[in-house]
Amino acid sequence: MDDLIYGRHTVLEALRAGRAFNRILIAGDPHASPLSDILDAARQRGIPYQLTDRRRLDTICRAPHQGVVALVAAHAYASFEDLLHRANRPSPLLLVLDGIEDPHNLGAILRTAAASGADGVLLPRRRSVGLTGAVAKASAGAVERIPVAQIPNIASALQVLKENGYWTVGLGPDFPRPFTDVDYRPPTALVIGGEARGLRPIVQRACDHLVRIPMAPGAESLNASVAAALVLYEAFRQRGWS
Repeated sequence: MDDLIYGRHTVLEALRAGRAFNRILIAGDPHASPLSDILDAARQRGIPYQLTDRRRLDTICRAPHQGVVALVAAHAYASFEDLLHRANRPSPLLLVLDGIEDPHNLGAILRTAAASGADGVLLPRRRSVGLTGAVAKASAGAVERIPVAQIPNIASALQVLKENGYWTVGLGPDFPRPFTDVDYRPPTALVIGGEARGLRPIVQRACDHLVRIPMAPGAESLNASVAAALVLYEAFRQRGWS
């Protein structure tokens, strides 16, 4: 469940104060002030917003909301630039998640990423769960230990990472190369697809390596958090368990 703030002036002041948002829902005339001011501030900060109807807001909020409800993050986001430049060792390991929508999956992935020594996690701003209260709970406190950044475009972010010396490794069930065949010791960005669609083709094309987890004949693909854990710990093993 997301944490909510609501009311036009409350949401606008929270935007101006730099509070971390997952999404803003707006009902009413988006060109009328102060809703137009809220939209302008959301655009400036790159925060996803959606125009909807009052009945939906009534269902979500069940309190006087004045046509605007914001779903706020349970923890502040890092910036992509921070993760790119402040990784805590010469050979950083980042995790890029292409559309994880289940908060329990994301929480479990964050917990494993922190435990296996990853330096940060990148999430798309749209079509992905954010740092909600449910994610924070499922992470068992990992949201406090590993930085998470939101990015507008995964393929573009992967290109920037490659320009900064990272190898990009995409994981999927149908790729030909076993995940253990890759050297994860250089700076690496591991890319995991969403629960339903996996890695999108545009993201696959942006990866240097495409790998799979071998499984017994007839077995179904693994849960995203389990798959991420296996590859993260292979990277951790190759890097000397430290």
